[in-house]
Amino acid sequence: MSLVGLLLVAEGAAAVVQLGVVGFCWLVGGTTALVVLGILLARQSWTTVGPAGITIRRGVGRGRTYPWQEIRWIDVREIGSQNGTALAARITLANGRRRILPALHHSPQYPDPGFYANYGRVVKWWKASTDPAARFQPPKRLRDRLTPTVVGLILGLLIVVVVGLVTIEG
Repeated sequence: MSLVGLLLVAEGAAAVVQLGVVGFCWLVGGTTALVVLGILLARQSWTTVGPAGITIRRGVGRGRTYPWQEIRWIDVREIGSQNGTALAARITLANGRRRILPALHHSPQYPDPGFYANYGRVVKWWKASTDPAARFQPPKRLRDRLTPTVVGLILGLLIVVVVGLVTIEG
């Protein structure tokens, strides 16, 4: 943690040299404003479940309700990283689009001991409110099959190839 602090101090000093004191203050103020805005939007994001369906709000507005008849599947998406596995509940709509349910997630950084119980309540509402014939598990998409490691390897190879081509032609 002290290494991160030391790096921030070094970057701050470099910013003062490059931008001057006024520029540095604008940089810090803008960054602070963006962080505060992000925190406020995250705190205002929620998911509610009721007889009408699932209502999702992403920080602004009244939110959007997805009726039970539009929801074809509910599952948990697992996202692996260096820090562990993050879990996020999501719905699949009749048109094939998927929506992550805000405030219904679990990760090592933001653990939610009641995640599976809350997820179970959502699924229980869905099963009680829909016809079994209307439920179907969607096929896996390419995005679901790619892990962050594989994406990083592919991007790394593409960068090496592009840089190599530019260097050879230059």
